[in-house]
Amino acid sequence: MNTVDYLRISLIDRCNFRCQYCMPEGTELDYILRQELLAHEELLTLLREVFIPVGFRKFRLTGGEPLLRPGVVDLVRAIASFPETQDLAMTTNAFLLAGMAQDLYDAGLRRINISLDSLAPETFDKIIGNRGRSRWQQTWDGIQAAHRVGFDPLKLNIVVIPRVNDQEVLDLAALTIERQWHVRFIEFMPIGNPELFGERAWVPSEELRQRICQAFGLMESHVRGNGPADVFQIPNAKGTLGFISQMSECFCDRCNRMRLSADGWLRPCLLNETGQIDLKTALRSGVNLADLREQVRELLLLKPEINYKQRDSGTAGTYTRTMSQIGG
Repeated sequence: MNTVDYLRISLIDRCNFRCQYCMPEGTELDYILRQELLAHEELLTLLREVFIPVGFRKFRLTGGEPLLRPGVVDLVRAIASFPETQDLAMTTNAFLLAGMAQDLYDAGLRRINISLDSLAPETFDKIIGNRGRSRWQQTWDGIQAAHRVGFDPLKLNIVVIPRVNDQEVLDLAALTIERQWHVRFIEFMPIGNPELFGERAWVPSEELRQRICQAFGLMESHVRGNGPADVFQIPNAKGTLGFISQMSECFCDRCNRMRLSADGWLRPCLLNETGQIDLKTALRSGVNLADLREQVRELLLLKPEINYKQRDSGTAGTYTRTMSQIGG
């Protein structure tokens, strides 16, 4: 059985972007009230007294947009200071990163994933739902700041949407040739976006690999991360190319992660709602921490059966949360 030691922690469900695949236009979201979010001390208590004792060692901070969370640098410092923390990373859209990159690095963050779905400002703004002044340059400045500060690896996540940004795959792949950046192409998923998914569907990773191979050549890479990406490299490139193929090449048997929502729900699978535990309510009502540890241990044992392939058995009706609310 795969060792589950990686926790994705959503710090906030709000975001300063409204990406088509995450918060489709017309979607009305009921944001979590601040008092319903896990407070910093509650989150640290769960990490220290529940998650670390049952074997979690790798943590990723997500959102919404995690840089919108007040005190995020202090939270990074606290999690990085746990002796058991083997890896601490963050996923961000980088819009606020230029002014925070150095502080985050100094606090102990070393790995960062940045969502960048297009190199063309007009396409970028269309995808993120922006109708005002372009946000592309400030996002690019955040990426450059992270590079200067020394985040390594610096990963760029690209959700590939047919006829929206799939024509940029070669340009995005080329970013890895001269830079030690790691580009990850992600198959478009049907979470909170049924109209766009129904209209556009998705591009299989194998098709993207063939395109890149024809243009540049492609070989398997020895580099491996904590996630499910199949990693390749353009010959002599400094960086790598990863393909996350949850639609065409289900990787449930390799999944090593759970997800903690901003309001304290522990979720064993992104696309299957079976087995969720409301840790925040239990914590605030005084449930013994040993009992919470036991609940999480039991869920870890059940996790192999709670997966994307069995998602229909665990979800009544439509999914109740969009990607932005789950934390990706």
